[in-house]
Parts: sequence; structure tokens; C-alpha cells
Amino acid sequence: MGYTVPNMIDKEAAMIAEKKKVTKDTIIGDVIKNVPGGRAVIEKYFGNGCFTCPGINMESLSFGAMMHNLDPDKIVDEINKLEG
Repeated sequence: MGYTVPNMIDKEAAMIAEKKKVTKDTIIGDVIKNVPGGRAVIEKYFGNGCFTCPGINMESLSFGAMMHNLDPDKIVDEINKLEG
């Protein structure tokens, strides 16, 4: 009958390849671990104290921005540009 699964593999590959956007709710530690160049952006805005703080595994970018009196959107935008 000639039945094929059109583009199923291609669609799955595209979904995997699609980058996951960083948001204000993204955990700081996840940015440091998973985003190439993310560590430098975190250090730029939050200083290097984040790297020894256990809070990075539970605190979001918006929380860090609030603690440093910064605009979280500016930080998120800069991180997302790294992946582009």
C-alpha cells in the first residue's frame, strides 16, 4: 500500500534540536551548567559569589535580579542571545 510515516523522524529531530529558551523562571545553576557562555553573563550581573552559593540550585534569574536590583529581562535577553 506504500504507507510511510512522513517526516516523523524529521519532526522529532527538529523538536530536539530546537533550543530551549531561558526565562526569568530558569534556575541560575541551570544557566551556568547548560548555556555556553551563561556563566560569564551570571558573573557580569550577579558577581562571582553565585558560584559558591548553594542557592543557585533553587533560585531563579528573576530572584537573583531582584536581589541585585536589576532588570531580569535584560539578563534573560543577553543569555538567550548567546544561544542564537
